[in-house]
Amino acid sequence: MADAITFTLDGRKVTARPGETIWQVAKREGTLIPHLCHRDHEGYRPDGNCRACMVEIEGERVLAPSCCRAPAEGMVVRTESSRARKAREMVIELLLADQPDRDHAHDRSSHLWRMAEATGISHSRFPAIEPERVPLLDASHVAMRVNLDACIQCGLCVRACREVQVNDVIGMAGRGHDSFPVFDFADPMGGSTCVACGECVQACPTGALMPASIVDDSQHGDRGAYDRTVRTVCPFCGVGCQVDLKIRDDRIAWVEGADGPANEGRLCVKGRFGFDYIHSPQRLTKPLIRREGAPKGLNVDPANPLTHFREATWEEALDAAAGGLRRIADEHGPRAVAGFGSAKCSNEEAYLFQRLIRQGFGHNNVDHCTRLCHASSVAALIENIGSGAVTATFNEIENADVAIVIGANPIENHPVAATYFKQFAKRGGKLIVMDPRGVGLRRHATHMLKFRPGTDVAMLNAIMAAIVEEGLYDRQYIETWTENWEAEKAHLARFSPEAMAPICGIPAETLRAVARDFATARAGMIFWGMGVSQHVHGTDNARCLISLALMCGHVGRPGTGLHPLRGQNNVQGASDAGLIPMFLPDYQSVTDDAARAHFAEIWQSGDFSAEKGLTVTEILDAVHAGDIRAMYILGENPAMSDPDLNHARAALASLEHLVVQDIFLTETAMYADVVLPAAAFYEKSGTVTNTNRQVQMGRPAVPPPGEAREDWAIIVDIARRLGLNWSYAHPREIFDEMKRGMKSLDNITWDRLEREGAVTYPSLSPEDPGQSIVFGSGFPRQGGRASFTPADIVPPAERPDADFPMILTTGRQLEHWHTGAMTRRASVLDAVEPEANCSLHPATLKRLGVRPGERVRLTTRRGSIELMARADRAVAEDMVFLPFAYVEAAANLLTNPALDPYGKIPEFKFAAVRVEPAGGSSDIAAE
Repeated sequence: MADAITFTLDGRKVTARPGETIWQVAKREGTLIPHLCHRDHEGYRPDGNCRACMVEIEGERVLAPSCCRAPAEGMVVRTESSRARKAREMVIELLLADQPDRDHAHDRSSHLWRMAEATGISHSRFPAIEPERVPLLDASHVAMRVNLDACIQCGLCVRACREVQVNDVIGMAGRGHDSFPVFDFADPMGGSTCVACGECVQACPTGALMPASIVDDSQHGDRGAYDRTVRTVCPFCGVGCQVDLKIRDDRIAWVEGADGPANEGRLCVKGRFGFDYIHSPQRLTKPLIRREGAPKGLNVDPANPLTHFREATWEEALDAAAGGLRRIADEHGPRAVAGFGSAKCSNEEAYLFQRLIRQGFGHNNVDHCTRLCHASSVAALIENIGSGAVTATFNEIENADVAIVIGANPIENHPVAATYFKQFAKRGGKLIVMDPRGVGLRRHATHMLKFRPGTDVAMLNAIMAAIVEEGLYDRQYIETWTENWEAEKAHLARFSPEAMAPICGIPAETLRAVARDFATARAGMIFWGMGVSQHVHGTDNARCLISLALMCGHVGRPGTGLHPLRGQNNVQGASDAGLIPMFLPDYQSVTDDAARAHFAEIWQSGDFSAEKGLTVTEILDAVHAGDIRAMYILGENPAMSDPDLNHARAALASLEHLVVQDIFLTETAMYADVVLPAAAFYEKSGTVTNTNRQVQMGRPAVPPPGEAREDWAIIVDIARRLGLNWSYAHPREIFDEMKRGMKSLDNITWDRLEREGAVTYPSLSPEDPGQSIVFGSGFPRQGGRASFTPADIVPPAERPDADFPMILTTGRQLEHWHTGAMTRRASVLDAVEPEANCSLHPATLKRLGVRPGERVRLTTRRGSIELMARADRAVAEDMVFLPFAYVEAAANLLTNPALDPYGKIPEFKFAAVRVEPAGGSSDIAAE
């Protein structure tokens, strides 16, 4: 090993790797030295302030803290000498003096008590701190408890908050023995700016910071009070954090972050505290069939659905579901049936669902939520680089020196990924944030470009034009790995920063400064979100970002790449698995005869349609046209997620037969004829693929409630009733079949995922953990070259006018996700954000005569809603930001269904809107 250091540890010759400490080497060699202030985990620097890990080094006068002492060649270290052992015992005993006794400890299984056991200390001889000097217990936060009578001033909570999550909420106040953690200059935790990531709770070694669910459990109240730990993957956003579920009595008691490749132990509020939706009393537990004559719509009480539905046996419900689909296909032709699959299900379930529609009905009218989030990004990536996945993991930002984040709010939408972005900026990286809103990352940004909504192409073209004008582009890279450069270069001549500044609202000098920073960087990355993709010009936006990276040579090297941050936990995997109307698995075109023949051979079936299928919104248009009369919807909620919801809900209501398979009676399930109760992600086996291309193993932790079944098993039962000879007995058999048609899964096996937990594709050998960076030696396009595609300015589909003078944009909040079906049934998340709300600039509220917390009415050409207004200076004065998780004020009643012509994605991010005080005249504009 290059630069290896050989030294003696407890009489044995050992070798240290570069950067390792004595403590780390000892642990690797099987010796666990007691420790308290040190977390042996990526992201936590060793501090050495508790002195519980002291060791003796031959020839040195004083003992050394092993957690922050590097070994030297020839060093002789003794971890179990009498001197070292007694020093550690004294430290532990002194610390125990200030602890509640173990029988009354907040956490009887805390790391401190376990280290005390390891050193043979059970109590302390020393007097305790006077009780009046200890701050009162703080129970102000809904998710966490602060018990400072157990604090040992180790500083781990401060490092967790400041250095790992980079939230900067926790600090230390006081002096000496009276030094304690405080929140935002001594606010109680519940009144502080804490975002409830819980990193401090996971780091605390004593029980001074604990999940409320443990502390408030009078029967157990102990981190050791669980039956088993199950490692699986968080079911929320596309980051794909691995989690350790602590199970007690077949229920999840609490959640800890696991050392997965995407999160390295970190979690956000949803991943740590949003788990109990699976135990909601509103879970579907038995199949339901709509009562004869019961109306379809949102008038069903999810807590008491039996007024509109009756319970049925599985045999009856499956016969009714499949029989209705078959009847419609027989009477009106197979194309009268369509399917929506889910990015919340596993890869295997996504694969089976698209196979069911294609094999069972002979066409490609099957889609899922990628159509509503990153379809335009995928269209541009496939067009210009030949692949729809990211070219580098987001963790690669540690090797970059400049990064652009545009049209994304990762602090709220991808919080764990955001920790890496914040760490990048903290160590000196140049972070360039571009967004019409002043999103949370602005505090860490070198440049914050708050551009006018809908002017992305103008701004990005101006930046590229400056790079061309100043000769900063990478000529060698362009000549070697790209095509169509001259056309792009000529096109950009019309987009100087000076010409585009009045359009995008960013000064020309700022555009040029950004151009220079990105083009001259050694390594640069570009991240984007749905603020880029959800426009009628979303594909053009992505084309510009791809061109910007290519002209600077920022693809295929460490610290470079293009990364659209994926929204749902398995939207990448569901897309890879072929749950798209124009692509088979691995993005093989349905028009490719050889690709279809290959899958027909795998499925032992005849050929199916070579015609590209209809997308999500096109399917609902076809319902209105009478061309589609039945649908099978798996885990999707178009009655909340589609644009222009009145149009979408009317389509669902008009279907002759609707089968919905879900874990709750969602808004869409309220329109169903048959409702099939499914298992939640924590209740089943299957793989998922995150935004980083990391294929990860999901494991069942608890049994499904009542008669609920795993989605793959229900799909198989439906397929058999449709006449398909399917015989899968376990998801691993489905995964093995997927591998036959998907080269991306080469060298990735079910057994390997069970053993290793995660593998990034492509994996070049059975031992290769996977390639975090791709396209270093060419692109999967003809000739191996990426392409430049010039993009012109395309305005939003509708503009503000006298009747609708403001701009509406939509998005997520930190605590809620997707359509709220899961998060609004999670007790902590719903307690933090229980009410529908929108955000406006304080000056706008003042102009309207509305105080923060009062209600406003939002009206577009498609509908009106009323909800509570918040003041937010990050929102421009002519904008309103609207979260889309609240059915009582559904954002998509207002959004524009106009589509991007390439990605077929709706324009969720721009609509003309009128804002007025609730209860006012609907014809009063916000002037």
